[in-house]
Amino acid sequence: MEHWRQQHPESELLPIILPLVMYHGPDGAWSAPRRMEELFELPGEGEQRERWRALVPRFEYLLDDLTAERAEALLARPGPPLARLAWLVLCYGRTEELARKLPEWTALFAQVQAAPEGSEHLVVVIRYLLWVGDKATRRAAGQVLHSVMDAQQVEELMRSYAEQLIERGVRQGLKQGLEQGREQGLEQGRLRGRAEAVLRILAARGVQVGNEEQQHILACTDLATLDRWFDRALNATGLRDVLDDPAS
Repeated sequence: MEHWRQQHPESELLPIILPLVMYHGPDGAWSAPRRMEELFELPGEGEQRERWRALVPRFEYLLDDLTAERAEALLARPGPPLARLAWLVLCYGRTEELARKLPEWTALFAQVQAAPEGSEHLVVVIRYLLWVGDKATRRAAGQVLHSVMDAQQVEELMRSYAEQLIERGVRQGLKQGLEQGREQGLEQGRLRGRAEAVLRILAARGVQVGNEEQQHILACTDLATLDRWFDRALNATGLRDVLDDPAS
């Protein structure tokens, strides 16, 4: 509203702005008050109480509680494929049903992919799935991707996602580098970002990585080795396709 007033100083009235809360929390349905007046303890009873109610701020927001919807209802909503896929992923993102549901949405993934900038949009969806999902979810997401895209497209999508991980790692390293020295922090950020990218790509491709192997990858301090593992991970079907010596 402040921005609108700055752009329209001659106007004496404000435009209508509809507030909307989209909820997808893991702890059940939304239970908070939807009217600001319900947050006040009003004195008196009956008519006296209603007089007080008229004097407190009055404000109500719209609520889209995704936890109260099923997949069929979300699929039937109007809107572009990306919006419907986002609703579904948010609704089931932190549930045990997600891995089982993902293959049912393959056609929707294909519609998103076919739209302009579809690959960029899928990167966002896959990034969310990889962060909130378990191993079963990551395997299912990888299978869905290979169903709607050819191998080269999947490789490009995962490379784009991996580059984002690497960039984030570099930023984290730079932040730490304020105390340890900029160059040292930058190098640590590159190494950590590249190692995390290798693990994320393997997870998306459904490759099992044990705790020992995971620590082995994260502890690697040779960027050339990490680059080699990164390139191999893009097409790997097993851990032996990536590491020079998995047993080590």
